[in-house]
Amino acid sequence: MRIVFMGTPQFALPSLKALIEYGEVVGVVSQPDRAKGRGRKVEAPAVKVAAESSQLPIYQPTDLHHPEFMDWLRDREPEVIIVVAYGEILPPEILQLPKWGCFNAHPSLLPKYRGAAPIEWAIIKGEERTGMTIILMNEKMDRGDIILQESVEIGPDDTAGILCGRLAPLAAKLLLKSLEMIRQGKAVYIPQDDRKATYAPPLKKQDGLIDWGASGQDIHNLVRGLNPRPGAYTYLRETALKVWETELVPCSSFPGHNCQLGKILEVIKDKGIVVATGDSTILIKEVQGEGGKRMSVSDYLRGHRFEVGSVLGRR
Repeated sequence: MRIVFMGTPQFALPSLKALIEYGEVVGVVSQPDRAKGRGRKVEAPAVKVAAESSQLPIYQPTDLHHPEFMDWLRDREPEVIIVVAYGEILPPEILQLPKWGCFNAHPSLLPKYRGAAPIEWAIIKGEERTGMTIILMNEKMDRGDIILQESVEIGPDDTAGILCGRLAPLAAKLLLKSLEMIRQGKAVYIPQDDRKATYAPPLKKQDGLIDWGASGQDIHNLVRGLNPRPGAYTYLRETALKVWETELVPCSSFPGHNCQLGKILEVIKDKGIVVATGDSTILIKEVQGEGGKRMSVSDYLRGHRFEVGSVLGRR
């Protein structure tokens, strides 16, 4: 089976590796190299690096409609195109190209969390389970018929990074199983129920701003869902402070509804700072100051101060 693989980040690597072992990967498509980090150093996507190390033909189109790219893709003569975290919607001329179709591994239990950030939003919204879904792609985003789906538990302290680490190999497993079903003519295509659809739009910076009037659980979910990127944040005296790790804790100093939201109630040097939320208290355990590195609050306190009574909030 001649396979063209389309993917970009680290998440796609287990699937690419599995497909190389399974069949004939005749080409790999990835997003262009981009500048990253504070130094704006240009870096190649993880999928490109892996493709080059396996000596596979690689193309990084800036325009999926460009005739040169379409000629390259047709020359590969793909029987199937597999898409895992590529980062762009495929045009009709690509969807119609391969014999068996284009298939996408989407990290949610479709039709829930269609869109660009399904792992993050599932955690932010407090879901207890998510999963991987393999679909036959059509022209509508994440709305194709379902071939296979498998759920996984979201642990109470799982971050988006941890969940990605569990879902990536699951995507590879389900893709191989789907290809075998397709090859043997045993695949069953189940239409999605649009009435049950929810959406996971791209994350914006303002999505990470902590609302201290929210419940402690909602804040904990936000911090987990935005770890390792882009990060939840708050402000202390006009200075931005990213919050990377939290824990729900009881606090005898919490006076209930009379407490100022975001108020630092306790500083525990070897653990973190206790902050008032809309319904309880939360322990902040790991932070990052402006221009600084991620570190535990105990390390942060060596060069900075958190004072009981100070209030975290908006700028």
